[in-house]
Amino acid sequence: QVQLMESGGGFMQAGGSLRLSCAASGSIFSISAMGWYRQAPGKQRELVARITSGDSTNYADSVKGRFTISRDNAKNTVYLQMNDLKPEDTDVYYCNGQLRVSVWQAQRNYWGQGTKVTVSS
Repeated sequence: QVQLMESGGGFMQAGGSLRLSCAASGSIFSISAMGWYRQAPGKQRELVARITSGDSTNYADSVKGRFTISRDNAKNTVYLQMNDLKPEDTDVYYCNGQLRVSVWQAQRNYWGQGTKVTVSS
């Protein structure tokens, strides 16, 4: 059983910073990529940032220069440092892991429960 546990969401004023963390636990053989997505009510889930096992990153245009994704492979943990927060960053943020639970099983997506980020103007 694989679990992705997020932490670090909350309430912040515009211009402030928050740091999200997501730790993957359970029977994990390998992780190829981890990332953060966000979803507002009634909208599609969208990519915020993603990082591969080789440390390649990609970001949504709306967060480039403000958010930084990083990972600790030894801890199976991914972080999202969010600076200069804006009200439009208000969303539920979901951690994603693309991983394999054994050498005999194909890679699949796993999701965390989500953590709410609220930015006031």
